[in-house]
Amino acid sequence: MNLRILDLPTPNQDGRPPGTPIDMLILHYTGMRSAREAIDRLCDPASRVSSHYVVDEDGGIWRLVPEERRAFHAGMSYWRGHRGLNGRSIGIEIVNPGHEWGYRDFPVLQLAATCDLCLSILARHPIPQRNVVAHSDVAPDRKQDPGERFDWAGLAANGVGLWPENAEPLSAGTASAAETRAALADIGYCVAGNDAQLAILLRAFQRHWRQEAITGEADPGTLARLSAVRRQVSAAQLG
Repeated sequence: MNLRILDLPTPNQDGRPPGTPIDMLILHYTGMRSAREAIDRLCDPASRVSSHYVVDEDGGIWRLVPEERRAFHAGMSYWRGHRGLNGRSIGIEIVNPGHEWGYRDFPVLQLAATCDLCLSILARHPIPQRNVVAHSDVAPDRKQDPGERFDWAGLAANGVGLWPENAEPLSAGTASAAETRAALADIGYCVAGNDAQLAILLRAFQRHWRQEAITGEADPGTLARLSAVRRQVSAAQLG
């Protein structure tokens, strides 16, 4: 693991709330036209946004905020019963123009550096794999990043996050809306009681765990993946 990290402190940081554990890792894309534009925004005191790290397309890494301090990357957010996740998370911004500016595949060097950075963070903090998530997972009504082109399966194969194995589409999979909401809640999503919100949550789930079909529908393939991720989360809790 040979990480190329350049320190570039941002003023957009403060102390973490006393007694709050660091138990989440949240991955983003920058969603701006260039790395320079993203860095400038993350270091602009007027923006009030930041992250702990930024990973460039060539694998270079900037460290903007020390891990022991709070960065401002998650905003209004929720995961597994907790809200306002900046205080308990480490945030990584991955350079990519995103859906607004020409979303593209993440280069191999960038993905490798992101994976190594995540592994180094996980080695320093007791972050469970179920808490390695996307910005879109914790803020599904606002965010799409890092999106359906991000290689979550590759990261999980190297020990970063969860990825369902043997989750083939069901031949005639069905589940009630209530059952689907219960599964999403067990994984960690903030579940409301209306169908429009359910579709938003399913799209967020699909961007992470069923990237070939971002439909917002509980089709057989999505239900199979949903069930598989739920089993992984339950097994991790029991373990």
